Amino acid sequence: MSILEMKVPSPGESITEVEIASWLVKDGDYVEKDQPIAEVDSDKATLELPAEQSGVITLKAEEGEVVQVGQVVCLIDMDAAKPAGTASEAPKTPNAEAPKAEEKVVEKAAIVQEPKKEEKPAATSYASGTPSPAAKKILDEKGVDAAQVSGSGKGGRITKHDAETASVPAMGAASSTGGSRSSSITKLSVLRRKLAARLVSVKNETAMLTTFNEVDMSEIFRLRKQYKEEFAAKHGVGLGFMSFFTKAVTRALQLYPDVNASIDGDYKVNYDFCDISIAVSGPKGLMVPVLRNAENMTFRGVEANIKSLAEKVRDGKITVDEMTGGTFTVTNGGTFGSMMSTPIINPPQSAILGMHNILQRPMAIDGQVVIRPMMYVALSYDHRIIDGKESVGFLVAVKEAIDNPVEFLMGGDERKALEL
Repeated sequence: MSILEMKVPSPGESITEVEIASWLVKDGDYVEKDQPIAEVDSDKATLELPAEQSGVITLKAEEGEVVQVGQVVCLIDMDAAKPAGTASEAPKTPNAEAPKAEEKVVEKAAIVQEPKKEEKPAATSYASGTPSPAAKKILDEKGVDAAQVSGSGKGGRITKHDAETASVPAMGAASSTGGSRSSSITKLSVLRRKLAARLVSVKNETAMLTTFNEVDMSEIFRLRKQYKEEFAAKHGVGLGFMSFFTKAVTRALQLYPDVNASIDGDYKVNYDFCDISIAVSGPKGLMVPVLRNAENMTFRGVEANIKSLAEKVRDGKITVDEMTGGTFTVTNGGTFGSMMSTPIINPPQSAILGMHNILQRPMAIDGQVVIRPMMYVALSYDHRIIDGKESVGFLVAVKEAIDNPVEFLMGGDERKALEL
């Protein structure tokens, strides 16, 4: 019998463990080579785990379990025959014999499953409703009946976590008013747990301050209204706000290089390139894919790359390499309606720009009150490396580029800059 041990591959440098987010196959299934069999969460992304060979699979880890890189998570019996009746296998016998083949498969499955059911009475087994020894001890101490606890472990067993979160029976509690009083407990994904730890460390380990300004979006509105259809027809992508802000940020970073730097121990590291992290909301939470050398990108290049990366995030296909190494982050809370916020720095970067929603507000222009589409912008920065002069100057540079994009971002020729 040829058994392949499938081990957890390394998702990227410095990652030592992952969490089995979900199995895409069941124990005993026949899998094809390169077929996705599981989704695993690292602290940076969700990745698919493909089968290395074809055969019958035996799972060695549970959903939600944290496993080390290099640990065996399943076995594949490569000598196992492919089940009859699959779409890819042509029938070798007359139609009358096909049901017999199906009956044999069913009988075999029943034989495999029956021993699991016979283990149910064992006190330390994985049977449904039976607590593990550690769980039983906790339930006894809390005075909770195991029959009142729903097991989340393999085969429905009651795990230690189930016992710890089980509710203690109330004594003399006030009567309910008839409304729902249920609650649910969901374990945070490894990505969310890592994000939480990073955010706390940023607050504790940096001297973070935030400075604010406001930008007039009138000219960008005009440019988008005038050229959006022609731009989309020629380039296949929309002309959005992010390309203007990305170009404004890369220009400001070159004017104020300390904002495009990081701290490494007792040293300051300055970068002569602008790798811009763009915050994107996905099914697994907030991701920050990176635009490499964004200072060299055109408006079309920025829009095309952002579209591609955002689609990968939403489809769960973003890689660790595509989210590593940014030097500055741009986040747009305005898409969710935020008027003003203080974004948190994305370590080891030293600054982050927050965009917000656009509101029509009365503004005093040349002694006249006019209505303009205005947006508040916020720059959170690490005061250990960036002084007030640089932070305020950087944000003013972003403002002047957004207020007057034709002069500062397009060289005076908007059609040429948009490659039209």
